[in-house]
Amino acid sequence: MAEIIRDVAIIGAGTAGLAAERRARQNGASTALIDPYFAGTTCATVGCMPSKLLIAAGEAAHGVRKADEFGIHAAISKVDGPAVMQRVRRLRDSFAAGVRDQIDDLPDGVAVKASAKFLSANRLGLSDGQQVEAKTIVIATGSASVLPPGFDELGEAVLTNETLFELQALPASIGVIGAGALGLEMAQALSRLGVKVEVFDMSEQIAGMPEGEPETSLRTALENELVFHLGVEPQPSKTEEGVQLSWQEEGHTRTAHFERLLVAAGRAPLLDGLDLEKTGLPLDDHGTPEFDRETLQCGDAPIFIAGDANHDRPILHEASKEGTIAGANAAGFPDVKAFARTARFQIMFTQPNMAVLGEPQGKETVVGRVDYADQGRAKAMGRNSGVCEIYARTGCGTLTGACLVGPDAEHLAHILVWAIEHGATASELLDNPFYHPTVEEGLKTALKQICSDLSLPRPDSRNDAQLPGDFGPG
Repeated sequence: MAEIIRDVAIIGAGTAGLAAERRARQNGASTALIDPYFAGTTCATVGCMPSKLLIAAGEAAHGVRKADEFGIHAAISKVDGPAVMQRVRRLRDSFAAGVRDQIDDLPDGVAVKASAKFLSANRLGLSDGQQVEAKTIVIATGSASVLPPGFDELGEAVLTNETLFELQALPASIGVIGAGALGLEMAQALSRLGVKVEVFDMSEQIAGMPEGEPETSLRTALENELVFHLGVEPQPSKTEEGVQLSWQEEGHTRTAHFERLLVAAGRAPLLDGLDLEKTGLPLDDHGTPEFDRETLQCGDAPIFIAGDANHDRPILHEASKEGTIAGANAAGFPDVKAFARTARFQIMFTQPNMAVLGEPQGKETVVGRVDYADQGRAKAMGRNSGVCEIYARTGCGTLTGACLVGPDAEHLAHILVWAIEHGATASELLDNPFYHPTVEEGLKTALKQICSDLSLPRPDSRNDAQLPGDFGPG
């Protein structure tokens, strides 16, 4: 039987797997990167990049429709669905090709095209009949969309992020199952492109946000474009025209018909078929190995798990970081080091944007709040909606987290998460220059509220007065 012997074997060639292989090799280890497809990362092929391409198309159409607000009279004569989807795939394919070029540049013998399963903690069996013996193994198999019971029986009528971008044309109507980040981003983009969209979720809140002003402001803004059915559990059935959904709402049975459904009800780690029981690892209730999030090591075993496979922080920059940590520790095993992890940081690219970073509001924090409904630059752009909350530690005013809903919140979030990483206080952030008029300037209102509530000293050189066009009567 053919055998491959390496220092480190990595299962999965996504973002985490590529990072793990790269770092392990940089640290002097011989590596095997095992994947059945080598198609490119989830982000490039079915995630971040194609979704942003569809969002960009929706924003272009929305900009034309809103032009009247600025005294510019324009109209959309046609949304060319096939052309929209063709552009999405063309640019998506170029992003994915860039990832595959990285794989092609790997040293000979590193890329092994096959599926893998554990035979023991140090040995893998491959679908091509070979076996891999490695000192350490990194699990970086990623995740896949979850189809709730009943939805998996609807065939091509059901879409996920893995099939949505293959549509040759836009459907006339679509029901979106799940009001999380993916569901809301795609729902808004498709609605702006002329598709009839309704969104369903079992929760009463959207985007996984807690009750409060930021969630309310986001829901209010999106309700101008989308129909929501919250706190419901729709049941699907196939029809000749597409799909029917039935659900209970306000004591009545409701139904709606759609050409297609987009199921965005979450993703689960791709661990089936790995035969993890043969590793001797303790598994949690979901079948995921228990691991240390600062080392990515599974127990005391020579096994590490990174990226979406561990379902801790299923975000691209975290997958890259985790892959790097896992690769370094796999190469250095048994000398395993704990690495500092950065603050939680997640963005949703609806308009308005939503971002959650750092720690949530707690007993030892104060809140600074800003409502962008009346912020000068936001009003000038016609995008004045959203409420942002900034959290700071009681006493010293050190920033601990934020929940942001507003125009360009993706950029505001970077400023704040960097401040959190550097241990900055609200007062120190206020001492930085804020250009006028900008969206960033709106953060001053929340920061000043924190400083006032905590009675933090104000430098004599800082003017905390409002500037023209900042905030005032509507």
